[in-house]
Amino acid sequence: MRSMWKGSVSFGLVTIPIQLYAATENKNVSLRQVHEADGGRIQYKRFCSIEGVEVPYGEIAKGYELDDGEMVVLTDADLDGLPLNSSNAIDVLEFVPLESIDPLHYDRHYYLEPQKSAAKPYVLLRDALHKSGHVAIAKVALRQRETLALLRVHADVLVMTTMLWPDEVRKPEFAFLHEEVPQVRPQELSMAGSLIESMSEPVFDPSKYTDRYREALEAVIEEKIKGGKGTTKPRKRAATSDVVDLMAALEASVSEAKKGRKAPVRKTPAKRTSRSAKTKSA
Repeated sequence: MRSMWKGSVSFGLVTIPIQLYAATENKNVSLRQVHEADGGRIQYKRFCSIEGVEVPYGEIAKGYELDDGEMVVLTDADLDGLPLNSSNAIDVLEFVPLESIDPLHYDRHYYLEPQKSAAKPYVLLRDALHKSGHVAIAKVALRQRETLALLRVHADVLVMTTMLWPDEVRKPEFAFLHEEVPQVRPQELSMAGSLIESMSEPVFDPSKYTDRYREALEAVIEEKIKGGKGTTKPRKRAATSDVVDLMAALEASVSEAKKGRKAPVRKTPAKRTSRSAKTKSA
């Protein structure tokens, strides 16, 4: 694994330098958009909708669109002035029972590894958390965005889970919640409970489940590779727009030059035809 962020965990007067690693990875099969005829990659260019021209990456800023369609342009200087007090630290704010947090608030998960000489305070926090049965609520800034997070212990490693802010969790405003629903009979509730009990397991074992769609898609791809069907050899990338324009200009120039050379040739046959006509008439 490659470290994606370096900082420190800070709780009270204790500071633990750590490195951050993504704890999960997406195993979806990545498919590209290609030209069906030859497998060429489909590419997209950044165009300005007002000027109709391609915009260099260095000239691209961020914008906030108002309700009337007007755009508020935000530069790097504007964003640099925003407060990110925990930009280099995971600041522990409090400790709470894990069961008091609804998983609906969870976002992404990261492993924390202690940097050199920080193993002892790291193990201290890890063991103290494990013994207390609590998790730490913290605040951290990742990718220029401040977020809540929780720290807990998993497989003898500290894990940080980023959390959504309270106003980012939508309230379930559904009509049926305010309508009169037929009352569930005790017999029906008992039967549903029996069904749950018959399908219950003592612990969750994720190894029992696999992504059958991904496995089937990989099998289709492997079959095409073996049979040589639907595969195309790597080709050189198409010339850039500047080169294409240059080639077009050169071709036009060659065409004009050929026309210029043919011009005097057309006059000679005309004169010969004229003399031939006079001889025949004589």
